[in-house]
Parts: sequence; structure tokens; C-alpha cells
Amino acid sequence: MSQEAPSKSRIWRLTQVLAILVGVYVLTAYVVLPALWFDYEHQPGLAGRNMVTTTRQGIPGDPLNVGVVGSKEQVAYAMNLAGWKPADAITLRSSIDIGLSVVLDRPYADAPVSNLYLDGRKQDLAFERPDGTSADRRHHVRFWHILDKGVEGHGVWLGSATFDRGVGVSHDTLQITHHIDPDIDRERAFVIASLKDANVVQQTYQVTGTGPTLNGRNGEGDRYYTDGEITIAVLDPNLDPKSEAREAVTPVAKHSRAQAIKHRIWTAILATARAVGIVPTEH
Repeated sequence: MSQEAPSKSRIWRLTQVLAILVGVYVLTAYVVLPALWFDYEHQPGLAGRNMVTTTRQGIPGDPLNVGVVGSKEQVAYAMNLAGWKPADAITLRSSIDIGLSVVLDRPYADAPVSNLYLDGRKQDLAFERPDGTSADRRHHVRFWHILDKGVEGHGVWLGSATFDRGVGVSHDTLQITHHIDPDIDRERAFVIASLKDANVVQQTYQVTGTGPTLNGRNGEGDRYYTDGEITIAVLDPNLDPKSEAREAVTPVAKHSRAQAIKHRIWTAILATARAVGIVPTEH
């Protein structure tokens, strides 16, 4: 009897510990992390929206990862000042020209980009910046007008920014297409940095996009990885496409505590993924 009582006591303690661990897991996985990871503090009107584009065939495309606040005219003007060119429409002539640009290694700074769709609507604006002497390698971003009036009182545009690293055959459709670099967060940073360098950004902040993804696939079958955040640049409200005189603007970066914690978690996850070969090392 004296040995049986301690045995029952240990089992009871182990049961209590197990119950506590299960409770902590449930609370963390289903309450704390979702509340932490989904953050729309700076732009509540974006909560609950679709954050992944699709191809014309309905295949999931590139995720949204960048945004701009301003009027359509201000967005176009800001991108122009930042060195971006509006992409040509897809026509027989532009399709031939982009093919010749790649084959002959000659410039085509405003080559067309393929259409992607968000909630059944193709992009409203598309811009690109060449990286080299032809349309083979280029930075490009598509924007959709999402909100007529955000918290700043101006229009909100969300976009998908990726870097075309070369031309090849689609993994899914076998059509000739551009293949993207998998690190789409780096391209997001490039877009925002170009706007800051152009002195047109008043402030920046992040909202939740698709969420962390280590092995995403776009509509062409290309891999991508991302922390799943969308960086939004609020354009200087005084930015006037009709006026060349502009005062210097010092961008303010707004951060929440939740975003700081998410960044540390993602940095650790990404470092581990690189160490075990799940994602490529930085280059």
C-alpha cells in the first residue's frame, strides 16, 4: 500500500502537467499566435481580404507584399520619380518586341507583364525597372486599387512585387514565361527603398498579408518564400504631379510590438530553413 500511494501521486502530478501543457499549446496555437500574427492596426479596412492573386486559369499566383497610399495620379508620378516605367499593354507587337529584346539582348524598359487577377480583376497598374540590357531580368510590380479611402483619407493600393531572374518554360503550363527569384521579401524592400530614395514617402508600416510561407508556388510553378507581411508606403499627401517643386520628406517607419515579435520569429525560422536547405542561402 505504501508503494501504491506514491505511484498514484506521481501519475496524478504527471496528468496535471500534461493537462497544463495541452492547455498552453491550445491557448498559444489557437488564441495567442493568431491574435499576434494577424495585424491590421494601421489599416483596418484590409482585414479579411484575399491576399493572393490568381492567373487567368484560376491558379494561385504571386502573393501581395507591397502597398501604396495615394491617388492614382500620385502613385504613377511617384513610381516614375523612383525610376519605374509603366508596363506596355499585351499586344501582338509588344509580345514580339519583348521576345526580340530577350533574344537580341536589347533594351525594352516598358515591356509588358502578364495579367494577374485579384478577386477576378486584373491589375490596375503595372510598373517595371530593367536589370541589365534586356527584358530578360527586371523588377516589376502590379497594383490593385483596394480602398477608396484608408485611415489616411486617401486611396489604398496593394501590389505584388517580384524580380524576374530569367526567361524559361512554365512548370505548370509549359508556356514561355519569366521565372521569379524566390526571395520576394527582398523585392518588396527594393520597391519601398526606391520610393524612399525618390523622396515621396511620408511614412511606412506593415499589415498582414498571406502569412509566413517557406515553400510557396506561383502560377508558373516557381517557388517563393516570404514572411507574409505587406509593407505599405504612404505617399506625401502634398505630392503634385503638376508641380516640380517638392520639399524634402523624411519617412517615418511605424512599428507595432506584434510586428517586432513576428520579425524575430520569422528570422529564426528562415535561418533554420536555410541551414537545412529548405530555402536557398542568400546571394
